[in-house]
Amino acid sequence: MPVTGKAAAFALRPADIKRMARAHPDLKKVVMEAARITTIPFTILQADRTIEQQRQNVAKGVSWTMDSRHLIDAKGLVYAVDIAPLVDGKVTWSWPVYHKLAPIMKKAAANVGVPVGWGGDWKKTPDGPHWELDRKRYPAAKK
Repeated sequence: MPVTGKAAAFALRPADIKRMARAHPDLKKVVMEAARITTIPFTILQADRTIEQQRQNVAKGVSWTMDSRHLIDAKGLVYAVDIAPLVDGKVTWSWPVYHKLAPIMKKAAANVGVPVGWGGDWKKTPDGPHWELDRKRYPAAKK
């Protein structure tokens, strides 16, 4: 799948929008811009998590920290979203496809002027679906 050229017609599903209900408005801007310009369809897997959900994820080894940007802060917001590309309408976990979606997400962030980080760029524990707002510019409100 090419990452350049004309974007295909793509719209997030109502379930995707609902999953981003607690996402910071600037993070939503990035995702909506990505949906507008993408050549690769994607879905929102998750944005917010409770502390208990995060504990379970750490215990299962699918997350590595209790300082997750997915945790709901004192303002009721989260600063991360997990996004998965779709191939033939189904979620894929294929790294090559994540590497094709990443430049689209980064371009979307640049287009709306919102700094984001991609979990796929992490050296120790890469996380292809993970996108988060810059921690310095967007610190979570302490509870």
